[in-house]
Amino acid sequence: MTVAGFQRLKVEVLQMLEDGLDPRLTYHCPEHTVDVMQQAARIAEAENITDSRSLLLVQIASLFHDSGFLSTYQGHEEKSCEIMLDVIESNWLSASEIKMISGMIMATKIPQSPVTVHEMILCDADLDYLGRDDFEIISDRLRIELLAYGTIQSDREWNYLQVHFFENHQYHTVTSRCHRHPVKMRYLEKLRQDLR
Repeated sequence: MTVAGFQRLKVEVLQMLEDGLDPRLTYHCPEHTVDVMQQAARIAEAENITDSRSLLLVQIASLFHDSGFLSTYQGHEEKSCEIMLDVIESNWLSASEIKMISGMIMATKIPQSPVTVHEMILCDADLDYLGRDDFEIISDRLRIELLAYGTIQSDREWNYLQVHFFENHQYHTVTSRCHRHPVKMRYLEKLRQDLR
């Protein structure tokens, strides 16, 4: 796959998400996919991933990582891999590249389980917002989504869920541990105070 081919693919998949995602997905939306793509590129560069093919594969995995939400909420990672296989032309990528992309997507399943550096990059990009200044805005989108799907019943339940999630989450790359973890820990302390 060429860079131009990827740009066409990106337009196609983002349009697919725009047209097909449930409007109740206020967090798992096209904007989240674009954000993850941007953060994955930033983290990969900071982690000294310079091979253009590897960078392209990270971008493809980022693009498809939540596409499974088009048809399911639970187990969307497996469905994301299926959609990627359906959309990608058979001559665009090798079998080992397809396996690598699928591995990156599956590693984002909570609790995250990355093994390779590429999987670590995508996992950290997926939850990058936990250690950013826009955390409260993005977090609120997830709260609204979980309420809409009945996953949580109240804001208090949400606060407990957040604290538990923060306490069990860890960043995997040196870049995210250095730049996102300290901010994340400040938010965790604030969340704990809100529960008192």
